[in-house]
Amino acid sequence: MQLESIGQTARDALAEMRRLLGVLREDADGRADRAPQPGLAHLHELVDTARAAGTQVQLTLRGEATPLPPGVDLCAYRILQEALTNARRHAPGADVELELDYGSDALRLRVRDHGPGPAGPDADGHGLLGMRERAIMVGGTLSTGPADGGGYAVEAELPIQVAAR
Repeated sequence: MQLESIGQTARDALAEMRRLLGVLREDADGRADRAPQPGLAHLHELVDTARAAGTQVQLTLRGEATPLPPGVDLCAYRILQEALTNARRHAPGADVELELDYGSDALRLRVRDHGPGPAGPDADGHGLLGMRERAIMVGGTLSTGPADGGGYAVEAELPIQVAAR
């Protein structure tokens, strides 16, 4: 079941990459695949997928859900998706707490697993780097590391209003 879930996540990532490449190299007709990207409207589906793969996920929502700019919405979804995938991969069977806190100026995300924690001092992989780059791209921050009391935590703060450039 876990391998199926990891496979589905990989297929989703590949489909996203293909859509991005399609936008970058539009057909001779000028048409590109403009299928909508996932966002937090699909959060419950993401959590259900993790649960179907055997991960116990406790979801906590705080504050009033605020419409997010599309880039921030996609960023939040992808960070949560990657953090849940990492928890399944590196802490199989461990319970996971997933929290979203809508503040007046930022959305705060926290994903904490109750697994063994990082494998070593250089546990930053490509997935963590990708999450950090996504957060920075929308003007946010991301921190990762051992959680108090054990396990591993991914925390992001993403601005609700995107700064004008």
